[in-house]
Amino acid sequence: MSSKQPSLTEQQNVMESSAGSSEKSSLNQNGETLDPQPGPTGAPRHLDLPANAFKPDPSDQESTNDGVSVGLEGDEEEPPEPKSFQRSNSPAAMQRNKSACYEKVGEEGVNNMHRFSLYETSTRYYLVGQDVMERHFRVLKIDRTAPPGSLGIFEDDIVYDRREMNQLLNAIEEGNKNAGGMKLKCTTWGLLGFIRFTEAYYMLLVTKRTQVAMIGGHYVYQIEATELIPLTTGSSSRFQRDRNPEETRYLNILSNLDLNKSFYFSYSYNITRTLQENIIREREALDKGLRRAPPDLNEMFVWNDYLLRPAESALKNTYDWCIPIIHGFIKQESLSVIGRRVYMTIIARRSRFFAGARFLKRGANDLGYVANDVETEQIVSEVLTTSFHAPGPRLYSNPNYTSYVQHRGSIPLYWTQDNTGVTPKPDIDLNLIDPFYSAAALHFDNLFERYGAPIYVLNLVKARERTPRESKLLHEFYKAISFLNQSLPEDKKILYKAFDMSRAAKTRGQDVIGTLERIAEDVLDKTGFFHNGDSEDSATAQNGVARTNCIDCLDRTNAAQFVIGKRALGRQLQALGVIVGDTVDYDTDAVNLLTHMYHAHGDTIAIQYGGSHLVNTMSTYRKINEWKSQSRDMVESFKRYYHNSFLDSQRQEAYNLFLGNYIYAQGQPMLWDLPTDYYLHHTHPRFWATHQRRGYINWFTPDFLAPRTIPPHPGQPAVLAEKGVTYFDDYWLEYYRPLAVSSFAKMFSWKISARPKYLPDGSSQPGTWDPSPFAPRKVPPTSEPESPGKKVRKGVTILEPETGAEGRGNEDSTRSSGLLRSGSLDTASSSATFVPSDKALKTQWTLGQFYANSLHPSVTPSEEAEYDRYISHPLNLPLVTSADDEPDSEVKADFAEYLGSGLEAVNGGYGGYGVGEEDLADYAEFLTVGDDPLTVTEEDLGKKRYKAYKQWLKGKSLFKQSKVDPEARDIRL
Repeated sequence: MSSKQPSLTEQQNVMESSAGSSEKSSLNQNGETLDPQPGPTGAPRHLDLPANAFKPDPSDQESTNDGVSVGLEGDEEEPPEPKSFQRSNSPAAMQRNKSACYEKVGEEGVNNMHRFSLYETSTRYYLVGQDVMERHFRVLKIDRTAPPGSLGIFEDDIVYDRREMNQLLNAIEEGNKNAGGMKLKCTTWGLLGFIRFTEAYYMLLVTKRTQVAMIGGHYVYQIEATELIPLTTGSSSRFQRDRNPEETRYLNILSNLDLNKSFYFSYSYNITRTLQENIIREREALDKGLRRAPPDLNEMFVWNDYLLRPAESALKNTYDWCIPIIHGFIKQESLSVIGRRVYMTIIARRSRFFAGARFLKRGANDLGYVANDVETEQIVSEVLTTSFHAPGPRLYSNPNYTSYVQHRGSIPLYWTQDNTGVTPKPDIDLNLIDPFYSAAALHFDNLFERYGAPIYVLNLVKARERTPRESKLLHEFYKAISFLNQSLPEDKKILYKAFDMSRAAKTRGQDVIGTLERIAEDVLDKTGFFHNGDSEDSATAQNGVARTNCIDCLDRTNAAQFVIGKRALGRQLQALGVIVGDTVDYDTDAVNLLTHMYHAHGDTIAIQYGGSHLVNTMSTYRKINEWKSQSRDMVESFKRYYHNSFLDSQRQEAYNLFLGNYIYAQGQPMLWDLPTDYYLHHTHPRFWATHQRRGYINWFTPDFLAPRTIPPHPGQPAVLAEKGVTYFDDYWLEYYRPLAVSSFAKMFSWKISARPKYLPDGSSQPGTWDPSPFAPRKVPPTSEPESPGKKVRKGVTILEPETGAEGRGNEDSTRSSGLLRSGSLDTASSSATFVPSDKALKTQWTLGQFYANSLHPSVTPSEEAEYDRYISHPLNLPLVTSADDEPDSEVKADFAEYLGSGLEAVNGGYGGYGVGEEDLADYAEFLTVGDDPLTVTEEDLGKKRYKAYKQWLKGKSLFKQSKVDPEARDIRL
C-alpha cells in the first residue's frame, strides 16, 4: 500500500470508470465472484419499486428497503441505537437509485444526515453519513496521523448513492489490506464535535437516542449514550510514548458530566431559539425570496459550542455533520378534547454562560450573565395539520401553534455564599457594591434583546427575617431596578413585583396560589403570547417576558412559573378555539397534566443546579398531602445539602472543562490546582483597561425596545407550485417516512396519545363521568378502601341560625338553629328522633350518652338565654374615665342596665346574680380616680380591694394564701 492515500474524489473517478466494466469483479462474504452490474432485486427505496423489491438478498444482512429498517424490535418506531450502513458486494444491494443523486452539496434538495457509520483504518477514520431516506450518502475523512494539537479533517463534496458508497468502501478496504484492512468502529446518530485536553483530539459521538417531542413534523431527541473516541493510532504510536500523564485525569473530570441526561438535539428544527423567533425568521426569509433562513443558533444555549469550534474552522458545512445540543428539559404530552388532539410541550434551555453548581455560581458576572439562567417555553398546538404551514399551502402560517416564554435567573448582583463550612444555609455576602449597577444593566439589556419590552420582574425572596439574609438582596435588587428605570422610556420601564412567598405559605389564612394567580393575570396582560397565523388580526407576538427569581430560582420560582403557565394555557387554548373562556380550573385533567409537566421540569432544573429534586412542590403550596410532602421535603433537603457540600466542586470542574471555560496551556496551572474559578467566568483585570464600558445613563440599546411583530404572509412563491412544500421544509420525510414499515403502536404520536397514568380513571367514579379534560376532578380525602363492616360517618351540615323572637323559647327551635349533624350513631336513625340528655346530669352520663351528645350537640334554653344576653348588652360603658366624671348617676345607671338588660330582676338583684346596692356603690367608687392614684393612703386601707395590700403591709405573703397556708386563715377577702 502506498504511503499516500488517494483522495475520495480520485477514488470516485476510478470507480465511475470501472463501474460498467465486467473485467473487475468483487467478492461476496462467501468468497464468490460476483458481477458488479446492477441486479433485478434488492432495489433501494424509491417511488417506483419493482415487484420483487422487498425480497432480501442472502448476502445482504438486513438490507434496508425503506427509510426505516423493516425488522425493528421493541416499542420504538426507530431503534435507540442506530444500525450501520449495510455494506455488500451483491449486485442487488449496489443497484443505482432510479432517482438521480445530486453531484454537489448545496444544490436542490435537503441533504441533512440522520445516521452515521464510523469506519477505521490504520491511518484514518471514515465517517459515512446517510439521509433519512437512505438514498444519499456522504463521507468525512479524519486523519489519525496528525501530530498532537492539530486536527486533520477532509470533507468530500460529492453526494453518493448506495451503489457508489458500496464501491467506495470496498475500494478503501482493498487498499488497506496490507495494513489491517478496514473495520466498523461504531454507528452513531451524530457528531457533537472535537475536544482536546493536553495533546490529541477526541471526537464525541451520540450512540443512543430517544424521541421526546415532535414540533411541526420535526423530531426532537434526547441523548441516551455517548462515546468519546481518541483520534490517535493506538498504543504502538510514537505519540503514545510521550503521552502526558495528566491526560487521564482530565478524562476522569469530564466523566463527571453526565451527557446521557437532559441533553437534546434535533436535525431539522432549531431548538436553541423559541418558536416565535423561528417562525419570524422563516417568514422574513420567504419575503426576501430565500428558500430557507440561514442557520442562526443562539450561542447562549449551544452547550457544545466549544466542541464545534475545531469543526467550524475545518469544515465548510459544519452543521451537516455536527449537531448542536441544548441542556435543560423537554417534555411533551397530548390532551384529547372530544376528538381533537392538543399537544402541550415544555422546552427549558439552560444558558452555558456562568453555568455551574448552586453555591459555586451565584448572582452575576461582570458580563451580565447570571447563574441558573433558564428560558422556559410552553408550546400549545393542535395537530389538525402537522407542519408549520397552513393549508393552501401558506408557508409558516399555521394558526394552530401558540407559545409562551418565561425566564428565571439569579439576582443580577455581585453576591456569593461561602459553602466551605457545614451550615446548610450560608450567609449571603454582597462582595462588590456597584452604585451604577453595571452587571444588572448588561443583564437587562440582554433580556431586551432576547424578548423585547416590558420585563416583568417577580421577586420571591424573603422580606422579613430575624437575621437579615435574603432580605439584603431584596432591598439591593429594588434599588438596582429603580436606578435603571430612570433612563428607560415610560412605557418600557422594568415592572417590579415583590412577594414574600415563603412567609405567605407558612401563615394561616394566606392564599399563596390566589396571589400568584392575580400576578400571573397581570403578567399576561403586559406581555401577551405568540399565536401564529397568516393575517395581522389572528397572529400575535409576545413582547416582553416574566423574569421570576427567588434565592435559588428553584422551588418558589417553579411554583410561580407553573401558575403563570397555567394562566397562559387558558389563553392559548382559547386562541386555538378549544375553550370559550381564557382560564382553566385546578383539579382538571388539563391542569393536572400541566402540573406534572412543570413538576418534572422543576425537578430536572433543581438536579442540574442544586443536586436534588424540588424541596417544595405545588402540593406544598396548595397544602395537598401535607404529611407526605413534608417527609419528602426533608429527604430532598438532605440530598441537596450533601451534593452542595461534597459533589458540587467535581461537577463544576466538569462544566468548566466541557464548556471551554478552562483550556489547558503549557506553563499554566492545572484545573484542579486552581484555588478558584473566578477568572474563568469573569473578565481578567489586565483587560479592564481595554474594555469599553457603557454609559451609566444610556445603558440600554434602543433598537432592542422595538416591539416584536409577525411579518405578513409573503404570498405564494413561484417555485412552490413546481416543487411543493418539501422544497422548503423536509418535515414530510422526517415525520411521515415514506415507504417505511411501521405501526401505530410504535409511532411517537400514538404513544404520547395514551392516557397518562396520573389522570383519574372515569370508570371508578360515582355518577355520570364527564369526559371533558376541563371538568374539575375533586381528589377524594383518602384512597384507603372501606372495610365491609365499617359504618359510614356522614358529613356536617351547617345551618344558618334563625333570627327573631320566634326562633327562641323552645328547645327544638334552639337545636335547629345551631351546628347539627345530619347523622347519628345508628345510621338507620335520624336527627329528628334524637333526644339529647339532660346536661345537668352530665356527671351521670354513660359512655354511649357522651358519644351520642358529642355527635349531636344541642343547646338548652338557659344556655341560649345566656348567649342572647351576652350579645345584646348596650355596649355603652366607658372604657376610660376621669376624675371629673360623676359615676353616682350615669355610670351606676349604665352598670345596672348592663346587668339587667333583656332580663327581669330576680331575687332582689340584677340578672339573677344577686347584685345589690352595695355592689353598685363599690363599682362607682372603683371608677373614682384621685389626684395621685398610684399612692395608697390610710383611707384606702379600709376599702375592699385594698384588704390584701393591708395584709402585705403587716408582713403577710400575697402568694401563699391557699388553704394549706396557715397565714391564709387570717385573710378574709
